[in-house]
Amino acid sequence: MIPLTAALKAQARAEGFSDIGICGPGDVPLAAARLADFVAAGRHGQMGWMAERMHWRGDPAALWPEARSVIMLAENYGPATDPGVILGQPGKGAISVYAQNRDYHDIVKKRLKRLGRWLIEQAPGTEIKVFVDTAPVMEKPLAAAAGLGWQGKHTNLVSRAFGSWVFLGAIFTTAELDHDEAGTDHCGSCRACLDACPTGAFPAPYRIDARRCISYLTIEHAGPVDEELRVHMGNRIYGCDDCLAACPWNKYAVLAHEAGYHARAELAEPALGDLVGLDDAAFRALFTKSPVKRIGRNRFVRNVLYAIGNSGDPALADKARDCLNDGDAVVREAAGWAIRRLEG
Repeated sequence: MIPLTAALKAQARAEGFSDIGICGPGDVPLAAARLADFVAAGRHGQMGWMAERMHWRGDPAALWPEARSVIMLAENYGPATDPGVILGQPGKGAISVYAQNRDYHDIVKKRLKRLGRWLIEQAPGTEIKVFVDTAPVMEKPLAAAAGLGWQGKHTNLVSRAFGSWVFLGAIFTTAELDHDEAGTDHCGSCRACLDACPTGAFPAPYRIDARRCISYLTIEHAGPVDEELRVHMGNRIYGCDDCLAACPWNKYAVLAHEAGYHARAELAEPALGDLVGLDDAAFRALFTKSPVKRIGRNRFVRNVLYAIGNSGDPALADKARDCLNDGDAVVREAAGWAIRRLEG
């Protein structure tokens, strides 16, 4: 092994990363065709940025032709409790476990920059670019190519060490480093993640239709959600962990060592009746430094109203009624739907 590669891996763990692997920019030859099929079928929904920058996203070598190595970093965010428990509490809102505290983009990017600076100090003249889920980089195929795991049938990365609970970050660099062997698929005949999806978002194993995915619907989708899908959203108000939580490889998962990923008490089991009354200022205050803040108050309250409609609790109808005169038309429509559901 090149001495720099070994030192880099040791430094990555010293910085707090859970795992590290290295591949080349050209080590995901199937990514471009799969992405093209996904977009051609319209399964990206309203995420127009996927189509607009498809060439870069499908071919990492085109994103930065000078790059010789891609350093993929994994960050474990394993939860302390079973994320399925709150789904049995219809009066509470279910927020995806990754969003119950600090925004992982901020935490991971700072670590990536520190590691990148270390690399430059060790190899003067080396150039780097760091990415955390906000650029046209297909982190999951690259992570699999770097040996961090494999893309499961739910299309997310599965780690033999941490199950499905991993964030990913990337450092593209001009440094020549040793590359790791690609991960091997260990899903076998299991289809637990596919069967767990409440909305049938997987048309086939290893294929997802974002337009039916609750994570997409609660976070990316603007406007009203189809009523056929609303009824299956339950009390999920930001994201969905069902397919991740169902993975048998989670038996190896461990609690996140980063305190910033541990659930804040007020976001672990928030009452729907409290959330639906948030104005913009209160919403921003509650979700400061949280990824939930990105979707804005109106979309969030829309999601809460769908959960209220699914709660079966007539006492929440008055809470929904307070939103009938909301300044946002989508919120008003969601309030009316929730009241009709609760009052028969």
